[in-house]
Amino acid sequence: MTISKEAVAARVNESPDIVAARKVLKMEAEALLQLQDDLDAEFVKALDYIFAAKGRVIVSGMGKSGHIGNKIAATLASTGTPAQFVHPAEASHGDLGMITNNDVVLCLSNSGGTKELSDIIAYTRRFHIPLIAIVGRADSTLGRRADALLLLPDIPEACPMGLAPTTSTTATLALGDALAVALLARRGFNAEKYRVFHPGGKLGGSLVKVEDLMHTGDAMPLVPEGTPMSEALIEISAKSFGCVGILTEDQSLAGIITDGDLRRHMGADLLDKSVNDVMTSNPQTISAHALAGEALAQMNSTGFNGITCLFVVDNKKATGIISVHDCLRSGVM
Repeated sequence: MTISKEAVAARVNESPDIVAARKVLKMEAEALLQLQDDLDAEFVKALDYIFAAKGRVIVSGMGKSGHIGNKIAATLASTGTPAQFVHPAEASHGDLGMITNNDVVLCLSNSGGTKELSDIIAYTRRFHIPLIAIVGRADSTLGRRADALLLLPDIPEACPMGLAPTTSTTATLALGDALAVALLARRGFNAEKYRVFHPGGKLGGSLVKVEDLMHTGDAMPLVPEGTPMSEALIEISAKSFGCVGILTEDQSLAGIITDGDLRRHMGADLLDKSVNDVMTSNPQTISAHALAGEALAQMNSTGFNGITCLFVVDNKKATGIISVHDCLRSGVM
């Protein structure tokens, strides 16, 4: 007996597991939409406090709020806003010393009455440190003490018992992302600055520039126009790029000789020729400010016959050379 795809889909849709999961996602989505509508002057005030701070954003929260707080601190730090998570229980045993008068404190608590936060709250009030609260109750201890109040939407937790932090933690995390991205926009934080904080892995590789990888100076294989091919071959062998650039009298890049050019001119008279007889004029080049990924794409392009090196040119002058191997070693894909 063959069961149709439609029957399988109908059975899946009726599954209690799918029904329960969809209910959770629906409630959390509704909370985010409500949160979007509720943003007001308090959000701008929170941004003002953080933007004006000379120190860091100290994020704190207990339990699930603490896990969310760690992520918010990491997101802030990676997008240009120095931040650090301080565990509220550890704060009461000496880690309050991590908080300075130059900092801003961001406390997370759905109930607003988390007792472990009391010492941090008191510390900020004593030393006049700005306190931002992400909280579910404005009339709570945390809500009343905060300088800027970011109120979570009044939507029940998605847990059937209404106890496990679900809707509230999703909303808190989203608010943290909203703060980080709004601050990023205020600071004019661009891809170049982002790469400074993300040098590793695929992300770092995707933002590397040609100037970060290119070889310069005496490392470049270069000879002047009119050079005999016998000397050009020595330069090709010595520099190990498999090519040589040909320079005019004013040091502009006139052409390039690659292994393909050598194959096309292979013959008994090759060594009797000059580089001008063999070179490809007006070769493909790239700017030092281009992304290394662009260089790799250009080298791999079938339109450019799968070349393995590109000269880097500025105002017609060769300032460097980059190879496909340089890109791959640096994680450029």
